[in-house]
Amino acid sequence: MDNFLLVFRQVLVLFALMGVGAAARKLKWIDGAAVKGIVNILVIVVTPCLVIGAFQRPFEAQMMKHLGLAFVVVTVVHAVAISLAYLFVHGGKPETRGVLRVAAAFSNAGFMGLPLEEAILGPEGVFFGIVYVAIFNLFIWSWGMMQIRGGSLRDMTRGEVVKMLFNPGFIGLALGLPLFIASVTLPGPVAMPVAMLGDLNTPLAMIAIGFYLAGADLRPLLRSRSAYLATLVRLVIFPLSIVALMYPFRQFLHPTMMLAVAIAASAPAAALNSMLAAKYGKDVDSAVGIVSGTTLLSIFTMPPVIAIAMELLA
Repeated sequence: MDNFLLVFRQVLVLFALMGVGAAARKLKWIDGAAVKGIVNILVIVVTPCLVIGAFQRPFEAQMMKHLGLAFVVVTVVHAVAISLAYLFVHGGKPETRGVLRVAAAFSNAGFMGLPLEEAILGPEGVFFGIVYVAIFNLFIWSWGMMQIRGGSLRDMTRGEVVKMLFNPGFIGLALGLPLFIASVTLPGPVAMPVAMLGDLNTPLAMIAIGFYLAGADLRPLLRSRSAYLATLVRLVIFPLSIVALMYPFRQFLHPTMMLAVAIAASAPAAALNSMLAAKYGKDVDSAVGIVSGTTLLSIFTMPPVIAIAMELLA
C-alpha cells in the first residue's frame, strides 16, 4: 500500500502540471506554435541535459555492466511489445490498425516515463530510463513508422534513418556516457545550467501534454473495439508482462534498472504516434484519441502497476 500511495502521489503531481497546460490552452495563454517550441526545447536541449546530469557520477564497473544489460533487456521488452501488438490488434482499416498497434507497443517513455523515474528512483532512474528512450526511438522510427506509413524498412529515406539513429536518447548517451566512463565532473559554471535545464523536463513536458489533452477528441477511442484492446495492452497487459518477464532474473538485474523499465513500460501511448499519423496522412483522429485516452486512464493504471513492480522487483 505504501508503494501505491507513493506512486499515486507522484502521478497526481504530474496531472496537476498537465492541468496548467490544459488551462493555458482554454484561457488562450499559449497556442500550438508556442507548445511546438516548448517541445523542441524539451527534445533538443532539456532531455540531453537531464541525461548528462544523471551520468554525473563516479565510474563504477558494476554500473557499466548493468547499463549494458539494460540495452539487452529493453530490446527484448520492445520485441515483446511488438508481439503483443500483433496478437491483440488486427482487423479494421490498415491506416487505423497501424496507429493502434503503435499505440499498444510504444509508451510515452520520455515525457511521462523520465519524470516518474526521476521522482520515484532519483538520478539513477534516469540513468537507466534513458536507455529505454534510446531503444524506443530506434523501434518507433523503424517498425512503428512502417506500421503507420506502410511499406518496408528498405523504403526509409535518409532523413528517416538519421532521425532513427540520432534521437535524443542516443544524443544524451553520447554526451553523458563518456563523462561517466572518465569520471569527469563538469565545472560549476557548466554543471549549474545543465542541472537547471534538466530540472525543466517534468514541468515543461507535463504542460505540453496538458495543452494537447485539452483539445483532444476521445470519440474515436470510444467507438472502436480494437482501440479498447490496444488501450488494455498498453496500460495493463504489456507492463505486467514485462514485470513477469523480469521477475525470474531479479537476482542478476539491478533493481533500479528493472523498476525504470517497468515505469517506462506502464506509461501511456507515445505522443509520437499522433505526429507520425499526421505526417503520413493516416488516421490522425484515432491516434490523438488513443494517446489522450491512455494518458487520462494512466492516472488509474500506473499507480497499481508500478506498485506491483516495486513489490516484486525492488
